Amino acid sequence: MGAAGLTLDLALAGLAVGSAAALSGVGLVVTYRATGVLNLAQGAQAMATAYLLRELVVVHHWPLALAAVCCLLVAAPALGVLLDLAVFRPLQRRGAGPAETMVAGIGVFVLLIGAAVLIWGTAPYGDAPPLVEGTALAQPGGHVLRLDTAVQLATVLVLATTVGLVSRYTRFGVRLRAVVDNRPLAQLAGVDADRISSAGWAFGSFTAGLVGVLLAPFLLLDPYGLPLLVMETMAVAVAARLRSLPVAVVTGLALGVAQSELTRLRPAGQLLPLAQAVQANLFVVALLVAAMLPWSGGSDDTGLALPGGGRGGRGATAARTACTVLVLLPLGFHADDLRHALLVPALALVLLSVVVVTGYGGQVSLGQAGYAGLGALGTALLMSGKVPGLPALPAVPALLLAVAVTVPLGLLTGWPAIRRRGLALALVTFAVGTALSRLVFDQPYATTGLTVSRDGMPTGDRGFYTVELVLLGVGLLVVRNLHRGRLGRALTAMRDHQAGASAAGVDVPRLKLLVFMAGAGLAALGGGLMALGGQAFDPTAFDPVQGLLWFATVVVAGADSAAGAVLAAALLVGLDAGTAAGISAVVVGALATVLGRMPGSRADLARRAADVAAVPARPGPGPEAALTPLGRRLRERIAERAP
Repeated sequence: MGAAGLTLDLALAGLAVGSAAALSGVGLVVTYRATGVLNLAQGAQAMATAYLLRELVVVHHWPLALAAVCCLLVAAPALGVLLDLAVFRPLQRRGAGPAETMVAGIGVFVLLIGAAVLIWGTAPYGDAPPLVEGTALAQPGGHVLRLDTAVQLATVLVLATTVGLVSRYTRFGVRLRAVVDNRPLAQLAGVDADRISSAGWAFGSFTAGLVGVLLAPFLLLDPYGLPLLVMETMAVAVAARLRSLPVAVVTGLALGVAQSELTRLRPAGQLLPLAQAVQANLFVVALLVAAMLPWSGGSDDTGLALPGGGRGGRGATAARTACTVLVLLPLGFHADDLRHALLVPALALVLLSVVVVTGYGGQVSLGQAGYAGLGALGTALLMSGKVPGLPALPAVPALLLAVAVTVPLGLLTGWPAIRRRGLALALVTFAVGTALSRLVFDQPYATTGLTVSRDGMPTGDRGFYTVELVLLGVGLLVVRNLHRGRLGRALTAMRDHQAGASAAGVDVPRLKLLVFMAGAGLAALGGGLMALGGQAFDPTAFDPVQGLLWFATVVVAGADSAAGAVLAAALLVGLDAGTAAGISAVVVGALATVLGRMPGSRADLARRAADVAAVPARPGPGPEAALTPLGRRLRERIAERAP
């Protein structure tokens, strides 16, 4: 077979993945155009539908056709409508901003993954049933196009064409465009915007489920791999700027074909492993490139404040006391229980990095797991003597040097953050974290032959835990200093209103770089301690899905609360160690979907009311006189928002 024939065969093989990616992009674009929400939970919806189809066919022996109809035409759209009614429509009605909507989407993602772990466990399944058998269709010249690939490609083209025709030439399409252009004005004109939104969510969930059941037979079905793979195909929708269906389809097909064609690229020497990593993860690279390009998604200049328990008063004192008790308590544990607790201080440092970047700096970062992984991998490489020009180092200098090297790498996300906010920045940080995981942590060229020990540190768990507590205390002091004084006021101003802070003389670009570099250092310190605690480098501990769980946990606990980060770390470790794997994800995901964490939300008003209640009442003739002026204003705001 000549070069031209091989090229054609590889292109035909790449159409299978490309058509699934294009289908994912179509669903994301339609959902965004109908609702204004980028569905970050699409990967989890795809995973849930694939698991349900396997459950019905393999476990309960349903006919494949009947199970497919129930999963794709009933269960998947119903899940989309449920998400609209229970999660996103309430946010929309009370005027929630893009950041709060994004947090809710991440909450749904985490919740569905946690539920899948509880129901089906984490063991991968290799028997997911294919919708269409991969029968070969003979083509002229001896080239082969599989039947399942042809069906997938036809499905993408039919769906994209149908959506385009409906949106352009039907009454529903006119109403859809009216809702997208100006929802309040469309509602005044009599358009049922909620109905349009539900239709968009139903269609988006249907396409997510279809992507899941199409991809599952080619993979090992597990609660983490498939959702992340579908999220990587978000590159298609981002390249289409969440607007153009033709661009989404062409981009998805082109990336699928290119990924297949790149298998022919086999450079000699040390470049081969890197080339293979890029080829296997081309969608991750595409997502990183597409997210880095200038676009208007989520570039609003409103403040991104995620209030929590960071205020003073009795509540803060109680939180600090609880933190102190929780982190000291494991010193009295038995050996087995103490071994589980080793993760708490390390994870608390990683969560503190989210507090610094998001809670203090107002910059959404979904990639802190990547920096934690760099700290862990750097520590392991330095201890193993894998760094050219350096001998094998003991644990302490290896950890500190790994942190020092990772700090400037915070510019990977800090530099793009100078011109981005909101959704655009979230996509950049997620892409960076995913690229680090796929291209570095999961690759044998970077992780083979690593040795991690506690050489130069207390080797016993109790002594090592004491060292962790000392380093956690140092991290808390760093975070405290960032939040106080002139620097703290500048960070608060940047978080609450970037343009106003800049007009007041705050050097916003420098502050953004500072918070991302500080966040990278804290995350690297926590990741290095995680590796030393387990005495091994575990790439799954720094999976991007874990990063989303950590971000959602910090938001739920209070994004500007250092004490909340420590409590959240203890909660995550304690729930999974003391109950069943997946419980922590279910709890965090459920809370993230129902709690409003933005200024002005009901949860925020409730917290402020609790702060007012903690203020000692002044003597007076009645209850109104006992309230401070701040208390009276907050009481009026709560009364205005009460149903």
